[in-house]
Amino acid sequence: MLSKVYSGTVYGIEGFIVEVEIDISSGFPTFTIVGLPDTAVKESKERVTSAIRNSGFDFPTKKITVNLAPADLKKEGAGFDLPIALGILSAAGYLNSEKLKDYFIIGELALNGNVRQVKGILPLALKISKENNKNFIVPLQNIKETVVADINAFAVSNLKEVIDFINGEINIKAFRMDLEKLYEENLYYEVDFSDVKGQQFAKRAIEVAASGGHNLLMIGPPGAGKTMLASRIPTILPKLTLEEAIETTKIYSVSGLVNDKFISIRPFRAPHHTISDVALVGGGQIPKPGEISLAHNGVLFLDELPEFDRNVIEVLRQPIEKGYITVSRAAFKCDFPARIMLVAACNPCPCGYYGHPKKECICTPYQIQKYISKISGPLLDRIDIQIEVPPVDIEEFTSNIPTESSETIRKRVEKVRKLQYERYKDKKIYTNSQLNSKLIKEFCPITDEAKNFLKLSMEKLSLSARAYDRIIKVARTIADMDNKEIIDSVHIAEAVQYRSIDKLIK
Repeated sequence: MLSKVYSGTVYGIEGFIVEVEIDISSGFPTFTIVGLPDTAVKESKERVTSAIRNSGFDFPTKKITVNLAPADLKKEGAGFDLPIALGILSAAGYLNSEKLKDYFIIGELALNGNVRQVKGILPLALKISKENNKNFIVPLQNIKETVVADINAFAVSNLKEVIDFINGEINIKAFRMDLEKLYEENLYYEVDFSDVKGQQFAKRAIEVAASGGHNLLMIGPPGAGKTMLASRIPTILPKLTLEEAIETTKIYSVSGLVNDKFISIRPFRAPHHTISDVALVGGGQIPKPGEISLAHNGVLFLDELPEFDRNVIEVLRQPIEKGYITVSRAAFKCDFPARIMLVAACNPCPCGYYGHPKKECICTPYQIQKYISKISGPLLDRIDIQIEVPPVDIEEFTSNIPTESSETIRKRVEKVRKLQYERYKDKKIYTNSQLNSKLIKEFCPITDEAKNFLKLSMEKLSLSARAYDRIIKVARTIADMDNKEIIDSVHIAEAVQYRSIDKLIK
C-alpha cells in the first residue's frame, strides 16, 4: 500500500517542500530510504521502528520503501522521522490517509515516541505560507518560530498525539500569538554603555562608527577595555525593525540557535581566532550559515585580529563589501546574508605593552612591525575608523560620576541614520560607509579650508592614499552628527584622529 506525507527541508536559509512517499509491499522484511538521505536520515529507521512500537502500534514486518522527493535534492537532519513514521502507519491502516495529506509535518522522534525539536522551522513555515495547504504540525519546542508565517501551526509532543489529532480523536488548537508581543519579549540587552568607565575618546569614535555604519579597529594593551566596548556596540545601533528581526531569526533557526526565542536585538558574534574560513563565512556539503551570517544586522567582533589565519581574514573581503556571501557547490548555489558592522581589536605588539604609560614593552621594532603587518591590507582598506585605546586611569575607573546610557547614545545614532536614509534612498545605499568615490563627490561637499587641512594632515602623518576617501566618509558622518551639510575643517580634523595608527600599518 502506498501513502504520502508532506514535509520539508532547508538548503542554505531557504525552505523546500519534500514529499515523503512510503510503499509497503509483501516480501522479505526490509526498510529502505532513498532520495539522497544523509546519515541522520538513514538512521531514522531505528528511531522510527522503536517509536512506533513504543507508542502501542505494530510495526509492519514487510518490505518498506521510503522515497524523499525531489530525489536530486540532498536531505539532512532528523526532521523526517515523524513524517516517515506517520506514512508507515498510514500505509498500515492506522491513520486516515486523506486527512494526512492536509498537513505538512516535521519532527524528530525519540525511541519512546516523543517528538523533539528540529532546526529550520522558520524558513519552512515561510515556505509553507505560500502553499495552498497551510497546516503545519511541528514539535512543541519549535512552535514560536511559526508565528511570523500566515499558517495554521499545531504543536505536538508525541507520536500518539499526532495520530489521534489527524484521526479526529483529539483537538489541538492552532498556535496564535501576537508577533509584536513576541518581538518585545526579548527586546533587551544585558550590557550597557553606562558600565564603561573613562575611554571618552573611544566612546566618541564608536558613536561615529555606529552613526555612519563604519567598520572599526581598536588597538590597545590588554585590559584597556576593547572587548567591553565592542560588546556594547549593538546596544547603540538602531533597533531592529520587525523585518530585520524575522530575517535574523531565520538564520538562527537554520543554525538551531533560536532556543524558543525570537531574535529581537542586534546580534553580537565574537568567534575565536582559531576559527576556520568555512566556519566564519559558512559552507559544508550542505551549506550552513557561518559566523558572519549569524552576525547579520549586528556586529562581528574579531578579537586579537593578527592571530587569525590570513586566509580566514581574506574571505571576509567580499561579504563586507557586498553584504552577502555566496557559497557554491556542484549541484547548488546559495547566498547567505552578511550585512554586518565589523569591529576588530588587537594589541599594539606581541607583548601588548608598546606605548603603555606604566609598563615597559619588551618587543623589538622588527617584532612590532611584523606583528602589526599580519593584518591584511585589503581588509584594513575596508576599515574606516582605527583608534588607539589607552589603559584607563585608576581615578576614572573608581569614579562614581554617571556616564551616558546606551539608550541616550542610540537616540542620537538613530537620528543620524535617519538623515542618511533620506539622503541616499534613491541610491540603494543606507549609510555613509557605503559611499563610493563617485558618490563621495556628489554627497560630500567640503570647504577649501578643510581640503587644505586634509592635504596637510596626510603629508604630516604619512597617511596612505587609501585613507583619503575613508577620512572624507567619516567626516561626512561627523558633519551629520553636527547637523551640517558641508564638511568643515573641524570635521576633517576629528576624522584624521581616527586614522592616526595608519603609520603603524604600512
